[in-house]
Amino acid sequence: MQEEQRYGWVVVAAAFTLMTVGFAAAYSFAAFFAAFEAQFGASRAHVALVFSVAAFLWFLLGAPGGMAADRFGPRRVALVGVSFLVIGLWLASRATSLAALYVSYSVAVGVGVGLVYVPSVGAVQPWFTRNRALASGLAIAGIGAGNIAGPLLAAWWIGAFGWRGAYVALALFTLVLGGAAAFVIRAKPGLAAARATSGTSLKEAIGTRAFWLLYASLVLTCVGLFVPMVHLGPYAQDAGYSEAQGVTLVSLIGVGSLVGRFTVGGVADRLGRNASLAAMYAGLGVMLLVWWSTSQWWLLAVFALVFGTCYGAYVALLPTIVMDLYGARDVSGIIGCLYTGAGVGTLIGPWLAGAAFDALGSYDVPILAAAGLSFLAALSVIPLAQKSQVAHSGR
Repeated sequence: MQEEQRYGWVVVAAAFTLMTVGFAAAYSFAAFFAAFEAQFGASRAHVALVFSVAAFLWFLLGAPGGMAADRFGPRRVALVGVSFLVIGLWLASRATSLAALYVSYSVAVGVGVGLVYVPSVGAVQPWFTRNRALASGLAIAGIGAGNIAGPLLAAWWIGAFGWRGAYVALALFTLVLGGAAAFVIRAKPGLAAARATSGTSLKEAIGTRAFWLLYASLVLTCVGLFVPMVHLGPYAQDAGYSEAQGVTLVSLIGVGSLVGRFTVGGVADRLGRNASLAAMYAGLGVMLLVWWSTSQWWLLAVFALVFGTCYGAYVALLPTIVMDLYGARDVSGIIGCLYTGAGVGTLIGPWLAGAAFDALGSYDVPILAAAGLSFLAALSVIPLAQKSQVAHSGR
């Protein structure tokens, strides 16, 4: 039993590494944005759509990826995901048109992230009871680490090797670290038998009100969540700052994300996990208003850090809330189905922000719309927080 508990932390480390390499590949996109504009003579809407399609696919594939992990184990699914990431990054380095990037980066990287993200998150949950929020936060901190490392490494490699060489370097980075982590991760022994007798099935979970409240919150908040991941760099350059300063702002979102994932556990234990989720959604809305109000670099840095903290905290909270509500039986599949809501929001958000800029010459409208939708997301999960508070007071 003690050996199993120790291996649970190995699974956490493997999940952290898989999410680091997956989201380094994804969030490195900010460093390539200007190169794609120049290389292919494309509008910001079309360049942003390369990222939006990838993000839509990784959220869409969370459901089948999670169900596959429940059936075949996270190791096999993660290995397939890493393979897609490596192939997609290498093919992106050979792209001769924006259409080729849709096939290589958007499709292959989107599929790859989808097959490492949810299976890794789901693999961690059953290994822990008392420390589940901490373990989940540590594992998902890999997203924040990838958010920091991806843009900075890509900018460095672009300077050294050009944007094509940078994608080759990212592919090698993913192959070595991601491949090793995929071989290490595994499901908790005896989990299949436990799932057969405890917890809520995916079909039953989809029939609950709580599922759809969470789903709606993800659609609403993710319309705006990835807008700064794609457009904050160009926004900073439009304000007169260097490309390096713009990339740094995107990486600061990753720094904040790490802070949120590491610190949310203690706060959520005091306030309640559902109430904390509502607070993080509202925090995203407030920070988007800060972004809209300023072009000063230090305030943009504050925005990036606090926005990232709220983002990291809510992403760390969600799998734990799903485990609280539905148990271990189909946890990966339920998380994956919920994440399709995030995919819907992500598909339209960055692309519409780019289209609005192309039409209006400003990001004001998409930023304000994203803030309003984040506040609506907070309101949508308040009934869950109230129900949780009543249940707690009744014990």
